Amino acid sequence: MKQNRSKSKSQGSGARPRGGAARSAVHNEGRLPRVCIIGAGCSGMAAAKALKDEGIPFDCYEKGSDIGGLWRFGNDNGVSNIYESLHINTHRDRMEYRDYPMPDDYPDYPSHRLIFSYFQDYARKFGLYDHIQFDTSVEHVEPEPDGTYSVSLSDGRQIHYDSVMVANGHHWSERWPDPLYPGQKSFKGLQFHAHRYVDPQKPHNLVGKNVLVVGMGNSAMDIAVELSRPGLAKNVFLSGRRGAYVFPKYLFGKPFDKLTEAFPVWVPFWFKEFVASLIFRIAVGKMSDFGLPDPDFGLGQAHPTISNEILGRFGSGDIKFRRGIQSMDAHRVRFEDGSAEEIDAIVWCTGYNVSFPFFDEQFISAPDNALPLFHRAIQPERPGICFVGLLQPLGPVMPLSEAQSKWYAKYLTGKYALPSVDFMHRYMEAEQKEMQKRYVSSARHTMQVDFELFLSELEKESRKGMKRAEKAGQPLNIPPLAHNYPEMKTARSGRSGQNGKVPGKANEKRKARVARP
Repeated sequence: MKQNRSKSKSQGSGARPRGGAARSAVHNEGRLPRVCIIGAGCSGMAAAKALKDEGIPFDCYEKGSDIGGLWRFGNDNGVSNIYESLHINTHRDRMEYRDYPMPDDYPDYPSHRLIFSYFQDYARKFGLYDHIQFDTSVEHVEPEPDGTYSVSLSDGRQIHYDSVMVANGHHWSERWPDPLYPGQKSFKGLQFHAHRYVDPQKPHNLVGKNVLVVGMGNSAMDIAVELSRPGLAKNVFLSGRRGAYVFPKYLFGKPFDKLTEAFPVWVPFWFKEFVASLIFRIAVGKMSDFGLPDPDFGLGQAHPTISNEILGRFGSGDIKFRRGIQSMDAHRVRFEDGSAEEIDAIVWCTGYNVSFPFFDEQFISAPDNALPLFHRAIQPERPGICFVGLLQPLGPVMPLSEAQSKWYAKYLTGKYALPSVDFMHRYMEAEQKEMQKRYVSSARHTMQVDFELFLSELEKESRKGMKRAEKAGQPLNIPPLAHNYPEMKTARSGRSGQNGKVPGKANEKRKARVARP
């Protein structure tokens, strides 16, 4: 355990400091570019911290009334949702921001409430609340001929920025079966996406029902395990089209994800996979030993599924596995293994779509969840837009978002210079080919990165780019032109804040709440 770790002062009280009130969005701090950050989740806060450290003027816009994004339980931003029993699946030491360790009294795998408390402490510690405007959504981002971006907000304001950092997350736009299964429209039971699941009684009462959970990812395992507890669902079925390697959170008494730290970054993937497969076979066994299909791919060729309890539930018969869905009718679901079950409710744990509702589709979009980016952050032709946390690591997102943000902040100050557009495209193509070769083809793996390798490669590129910038005299890469534009008030065109709230009224309520002792 780390020594001299910083201590958390709050344990999820939900209270924000008085400094969280919205302020004017227009700053003129020197000659550095003015930046708009979209979202105040874990990636948005990493971006805000990096810009603040470099003295870059910025504003962060958050739909909800507090920070945290996905990790804020019951978030009123209308797009983030987590279930009550959620705990992180990576060890706290790997998940934490590198400049702000999690408290010593946190367990290895904290609950979402502790993670949210940690985020609040982080924002207070580094003065991020003063830069975040809550209950305010970015409705549209329009590129201007001079390279600036016109940002339209839900309260009717229109503000120009020199750069936009996109941190709106990629776990909120639900992906459903497409095309629908034969007979799916005729099914009369409940159907809802895992994104809406809160607990066995919310948003729908699943107690005493035959429930089918569809998917082989972490959410599917967590939800199936919870519903299978005594006195809850009558029967729980888990259905998947292909197998998955299910890792326990601990191997040989140690958090399993910390074992990966034993490999230096230069060790080739094939050797890591060989050793990991050997350890997995000894410590866990074959998936078919538990009634699951053995995966038709290697151990490191798909995002890991992590659960301490699911294999035991299969072994005890509390959860029954069924192959992929073949067809459905009013009350029954037929499976590819020839079986059929009476089903009352289906929870679709079928992943998410990458979506940017504030961009015109012809400007930036991610068809089939694919958006090639240099170090998963920058389109070579549009360096004024930086995507933060738009990746799926074999590990936690937060340290990678932090590294991306620090890297881009150096670019905005002129301390770092990008390589040529041609080099970036060649790098991206080579990276994409490597990922396609390594991972199973699916929408889930279009953004996959190796945690340690990603950090190492980004650090190498940062050092090279700083030398390029120093050689060129460190000119600003993005000229600060946004300050030439006045803030404008536009017609609201019927757009209110998130969940239909009028931002002005929402801000008044928020200010009153914050002002209370």
